[in-house]
Amino acid sequence: MEKEFSSSLLENAVNALSRLPGIGRKTALRLALHILRRPADEADTLGNAIINLRRGIKYCTICHNISDSETCDICASPGRQHEIVCVVENVKDVVSIENTARFNGLYHVLGGLISPVDGIGPDVLQIDSLVQRVAQGNVAEIILATGATIEADTTNFYIFRRLQAAGTPIKITQLARGVAVGNEIEYTDEATLARSIINRTPFEI
Repeated sequence: MEKEFSSSLLENAVNALSRLPGIGRKTALRLALHILRRPADEADTLGNAIINLRRGIKYCTICHNISDSETCDICASPGRQHEIVCVVENVKDVVSIENTARFNGLYHVLGGLISPVDGIGPDVLQIDSLVQRVAQGNVAEIILATGATIEADTTNFYIFRRLQAAGTPIKITQLARGVAVGNEIEYTDEATLARSIINRTPFEI
């Protein structure tokens, strides 16, 4: 295959950067050339940060959020409401809800949503660990904060049934429909998301 650029090193950098989501080859080239124009120590800092992120990041053993240690800062905080657990699809949703500064409970990151079309079943998500967490008896309320999509509704229904079958008495709520149908949590503005958390309603089938 003929090279696009005169430098193999530049070609390799562009190829690597263009694999990132939302980054096409033109943007990848601009980024690569920008890195070349900056001092070498900045490139070293960027490279080391990426390597350390990939090799050093951990997932909280309680909520499955990303963490620098076995237990994330949120789960370890004595100032949080440990009896309230907000169930979200992914780590980005934790960031979105935290940015509202209106929720002081804990989280449970599922790692995705049930989607038979995409081959994602409940067995590959962190649903069993959620049920086990509730069974320990320290949780009073589960907030289903998985957005307003068909996949989210399917996941919420499955979790609701699993928790019902477990027989542990618990309050199960969902976000108020300030989150528009079809929207994902990460794309909802902070004010709307905050109102949806505060005005959450009992989960209904």
